[in-house]
Amino acid sequence: MLDFSGLTLNNRDPVYVQIASYVKRKILAGHVESGDPLPSRREIAAKLNINPNTAQKAFKLMEEQGYVATLGNTGSIIYIDDTILANIESELTETLVIEFIRTAKDSNLSFKKVFDLISEMWDEV
Repeated sequence: MLDFSGLTLNNRDPVYVQIASYVKRKILAGHVESGDPLPSRREIAAKLNINPNTAQKAFKLMEEQGYVATLGNTGSIIYIDDTILANIESELTETLVIEFIRTAKDSNLSFKKVFDLISEMWDEV
């Protein structure tokens, strides 16, 4: 079962979005598999010290995006297929790149300087 103790909430993004993003990162990292159970909404709310309605909103978002399925009264599970995995990978990669570009631009770094540094360090990291 996915453990939410590694999730540190920030004040910038809505909590329900942070929960959904955390689950996506765990899927992409291979820490959860299709069919793995998720804690209940109440368990997540208690663990993160948030309102249960916020946890419910996160589950609704994850269900709408297709990587969580709720099976009646038996709880919710992770659901992953190749399409969902590709979508998650694309979304998370794009988000990271956008954040990186914004930080580089805010620091007044040139595209060439950043590109050269990435090319140089790619194999080192």
